[in-house]
Amino acid sequence: MPLPPAPTKRAALLSTDALDAPARSPSKVARKTENTESAQKPPVLDLFDNRTAGGADHPIAFSKKEPASPSKTGATSYKKESASVAQPAVRPKKTKHTGPAKLFVLDTNVLMHDPMCLFRFEEHDIFLPMIVLEELDGHKKGMTEVARNARQTSRTLDALAGATGADIGKGLKLDTTGHREAGGSLFFQTRPLDYTLPISLPQGKADNQILGVVEALRKEYAPREVVLVSKDINMRVKARALGLATDDYQNDKTLEDGDLLYSGALALPADFWTRQSKTIESWQQGSHTFYRITGPIVASLLINQFVFFEAPGEPPLYARVTEIRAKTAVLKTLKDYNHLKNAVWGVTTRNREQNFAMNLLMDPEVDFVTLAGTAGTGKTLMALASGLTQVLDDRRYTEIIMTRATVSVGEDIGFLPGTEEEKMGPWMGALDDNLEVLGKTDSGSGEWGRAATNELIRSRIKVKSMNFMRGRTFLNKYVIIDEAQNLTPKQMKTLITRAGPGTKIICMGNLAQIDTPYLTEGSSGLTYAVDRFKGWPHGGHITLARGERSRLADFASEVL
Repeated sequence: MPLPPAPTKRAALLSTDALDAPARSPSKVARKTENTESAQKPPVLDLFDNRTAGGADHPIAFSKKEPASPSKTGATSYKKESASVAQPAVRPKKTKHTGPAKLFVLDTNVLMHDPMCLFRFEEHDIFLPMIVLEELDGHKKGMTEVARNARQTSRTLDALAGATGADIGKGLKLDTTGHREAGGSLFFQTRPLDYTLPISLPQGKADNQILGVVEALRKEYAPREVVLVSKDINMRVKARALGLATDDYQNDKTLEDGDLLYSGALALPADFWTRQSKTIESWQQGSHTFYRITGPIVASLLINQFVFFEAPGEPPLYARVTEIRAKTAVLKTLKDYNHLKNAVWGVTTRNREQNFAMNLLMDPEVDFVTLAGTAGTGKTLMALASGLTQVLDDRRYTEIIMTRATVSVGEDIGFLPGTEEEKMGPWMGALDDNLEVLGKTDSGSGEWGRAATNELIRSRIKVKSMNFMRGRTFLNKYVIIDEAQNLTPKQMKTLITRAGPGTKIICMGNLAQIDTPYLTEGSSGLTYAVDRFKGWPHGGHITLARGERSRLADFASEVL
């Protein structure tokens, strides 16, 4: 059956006669004549005008499509219109741009937290109060991360203001410097604004001045939505108490909920063998067994993800995903480091997750490993044991480099004397504790032998400060980044990009022990690295679930 005639305008609706005309016309000639008449009928335009002027059910949808050129008619535009009418499920994607764009008022701490935040608000507009520029100017001096971000923000504002055709009075287009994802404009406070705040709020405080600007803009641009964006919790609480719309800056959060973090391991269903027995191929290669599987579970697998099958009365399976092609995946069985014959520097693993982690640490094809877990799960001990084995026994790496974020739990004790390594000494108590454990594993060499071993170990371990990592390149090094949960995503990127050929990096941390201000489980650099590297063929992650330090430490982790 031929298509009904195309409308004369993109937003025009066909009349009932025009839709039924092709089915009733007895011949091609009559059909062609009737199509021509129906395409030129004025009631089609009347119907569109009545629909928009009369305030029908969906006036916004029509008004959004009206600016299109009337000359763009034909089968293509008819199909687009019919699809939008016949498939209401697609409409929510289009309606997010309907109505006026929001106006976001940014607090100073947002600009100093992320200098690129100006380009993260899509089609919405941004307003900067004058007091925000004053605070930026006051924080631009120094070598801290905050000072660098303040200077970067000032340079960005200068580039926007200096663009060709820029007019501060009318707003600066945010896409003029190459950031096409930003479709809104940037407005500065160029005149005094009239607002009234409660007497209990001191008028001279910067936070209260910003709240006053938001109040004035809300009245001036009503009914347009004006939202204050701040990372200061107390600022957001005061804004809500005044009836102002406010929100946290969400773009820096990798995950909304810490429970959604990729664990690196997946339990196979209880009926795995029975449901998929017809589609499993297996073969032996060396000491490993490989399985090629198909089925619905393949869609949820990632490269270097661990899978395990444990059921009463059946042999267990512990494997790692090594290949995914279309709807098939290849599983490779693991080396059992629970057994004494496979001990690494005298250390054997005590649970399933530790065995997964040791397989990643000892694999030369895995360049980046992230380990997350509570206190006492063995992260540092396993990383050091595998590092010493691969440096001293296998000669795979030349030395171990260890660093960590120097963030105090309590009050800072001030500057520390000595060289770089001596200054890092107090921060490396975990290194000393684990080296003491590893030094006792060789019990047959006597006191002199143990002393010589400890001296050799110390000579191959270098402790470095993160403050001097910029510009360095590590060749054939085994790098351990401890307490990585206290790093920002930018610091994590700085450290990982130091890796040269033949270098392996291990990031360890406990997301429940974040000491850095303004960092949460969702915005931590460790979370950022885990989320970005999952599925990479040369990277792996495992979350260690069970503590092995002592029964006291395990109980304290649960109840305190």
